[in-house]
Amino acid sequence: MIKRTIFILLGLVVIIGGLAGIKNLQFSAMKNGPKFQMPPETVTSAIVTAEDWERSLSSIGSLQAIKGVLVSAEVPGKVVSISFEAGTEVKANAVLVRLDSKSEQAQFAAAKARLDFAKIRFQRSKALLKKNTISQSEYDSADSEYKLAKAEAETIRVLINKKAIKAPFSGQLGLREVNLGQYLQTGDPVVTLQSLDPVFVNFSLPQQDLAKISVGAVVRLTSDAMVGKTVEGKITAISPEVDSRSRNISVQATVANPEKNMLPGMFVKVELVLPEKENVLVIPSMAVSFATFGNSVFLIEEPEANSKQGLKTLKQVFVRLGERRGDFVSVIEGVTEGDIVVSSGIFKLRNGIAVVVDNKLSPTFEYAPSVEDN
Repeated sequence: MIKRTIFILLGLVVIIGGLAGIKNLQFSAMKNGPKFQMPPETVTSAIVTAEDWERSLSSIGSLQAIKGVLVSAEVPGKVVSISFEAGTEVKANAVLVRLDSKSEQAQFAAAKARLDFAKIRFQRSKALLKKNTISQSEYDSADSEYKLAKAEAETIRVLINKKAIKAPFSGQLGLREVNLGQYLQTGDPVVTLQSLDPVFVNFSLPQQDLAKISVGAVVRLTSDAMVGKTVEGKITAISPEVDSRSRNISVQATVANPEKNMLPGMFVKVELVLPEKENVLVIPSMAVSFATFGNSVFLIEEPEANSKQGLKTLKQVFVRLGERRGDFVSVIEGVTEGDIVVSSGIFKLRNGIAVVVDNKLSPTFEYAPSVEDN
């Protein structure tokens, strides 16, 4: 029984060894034979180009209305009429709310009657004084009573006018904060009023950038509320002092807002365009293999003169990158103008392999790609 088991084990060892030897011979033949060649990879390419990029400074800003106010009651009174709708636009001096002024109207009527009588008495005294019929003191008394009656009537008239709450300037109204029959005290809010075209954008920059800032410089605004849209404006004011805590300088720009979609209080991304431009080497960002140990690209090299296959090969080089804009990135070091790099599918490549360039399906690269493109 033992001998039988030994013979079986020896037989298995011989069979397994024979199979391993055969496979080893097959692999060696495949490796050393003329037919063992990896097929070339198909890639797309892009040329390293030199371009002039605008230089800019970035910041976060906040929008502010050029004219904005909380319209409030100047005098106390009960609301008897509301002449506006929330969120609508109004012209300057348009009546928004009227307060009850019946008592003042009655007082004004009495004051007007006293004024008319004082005016007649004054005119009569003036005529009599020329004829030396009355004394100077009697004329002065009539003149004083006339002026006093006139001032009293004017005071009541102004009070009546204040009970008609008006828009101080043209703009867009906010939410209504009063109701019919409500009694308003002095200073109680009625509605907000904002002038939305143009608007201010306030932002700050580090003090070391002060020499780069000037009135009239162009700024570009973008916001999550304006997807895919960039708005331009110009710097109109620079603070004459630097914040002692942050060491930043405050800057204000004015931006046209004809669509009125930029609202006060909204935050925006501000890009201050500098006058000088920077010459950079540009490649598609998809051409870069990003890694923790260093970023690299694959250069496409022409076949050598004595090459039998005549295929292009890849050379992986490490690069130092600069600013990124849209689908492109600038290269500070590692490539030269005119080099050809693989522009897509770099994850499947390795150094030294043969490639075939086919740009029929090459992706489109843009400086301002849309959401659909991404």
